[in-house]
Amino acid sequence: MEHRELMRQAIEHEGEGHRAALRGDGAAAREAYARAAKSYRTSWEAAPPEAYGRLVGLLKAAVLAGAGPGEAAYARAALGDEAADSPTAAYALAIAALVAGDDGEAARWADAMRPGPEAFGRTAAAIEALARGDGAAYGEAVTAIVRDFEAREAHLTGVAFADTAAMLEALAAARGLAVRPASAVLAPPA
Repeated sequence: MEHRELMRQAIEHEGEGHRAALRGDGAAAREAYARAAKSYRTSWEAAPPEAYGRLVGLLKAAVLAGAGPGEAAYARAALGDEAADSPTAAYALAIAALVAGDDGEAARWADAMRPGPEAFGRTAAAIEALARGDGAAYGEAVTAIVRDFEAREAHLTGVAFADTAAMLEALAAARGLAVRPASAVLAPPA
């Protein structure tokens, strides 16, 4: 299968996960996210070099599926330090480092995200706060991310869902720092 078709398939599975999460069907969401992670990984492996967004998608989907350490190790090995000039590659490495509990590396890569789009700055602030264990700063950053998603007219998957915030909240929960912002673009409280 061609890499663009694999990417389309990954986005479709991710959208299924978002719809299930918004319905409050965690089991169906995790299954769809696991399929998305697999498709993102296959798409990355078939794509031209520097298709780093696929690794970001892979890691978000893996975390939302309730998995992640294996995919985090995979992303770190796939990228190494050679992708240091790409804010998108830095984003993937920052997530992977958080999943692995490597807070120093998470903060390092979050800082390298900042030259990217404005949304990367908000995400970098949340990642840095998680890496420092700063609950107040994390709460402010994740709330800003949610507000950004609420204001968007279009979403990659076609589903209005704050996947970045949901992924960060999953990582924050493991650290005792989740803030659980209430929003129509997040899953309802369990």
